[in-house]
Amino acid sequence: MKRLAFKMHLNEGQKKEYIKRHDEIWPELKKLLKDSGVSEYSIFLDEDTNTLFAFQKVSSSGGSQNLGETEIVKKWWAFMADIMETNTDNSPVSVELEEVFYMQ
Repeated sequence: MKRLAFKMHLNEGQKKEYIKRHDEIWPELKKLLKDSGVSEYSIFLDEDTNTLFAFQKVSSSGGSQNLGETEIVKKWWAFMADIMETNTDNSPVSVELEEVFYMQ
């Protein structure tokens, strides 16, 4: 099992909408994530900077960021593009973070 972390940026004033959309995450997207080996997925918000910090436990070689060729993920990215910083293909601008400490 590997652990992945990355950060993204939420547009100003979009916290409530971001939470609402994730509270109502599409069942088919959730199934895809689980079927792809993502067993845990948490996203935290630093409200001072609007930085989103995401953490995943993954049993496969990739994580959620490697599912961008699937139609459901492309649809989700387009759905989220108006409330967060995105690339030209609507994927969230994300920066992978290096793990520098882990305690079990």
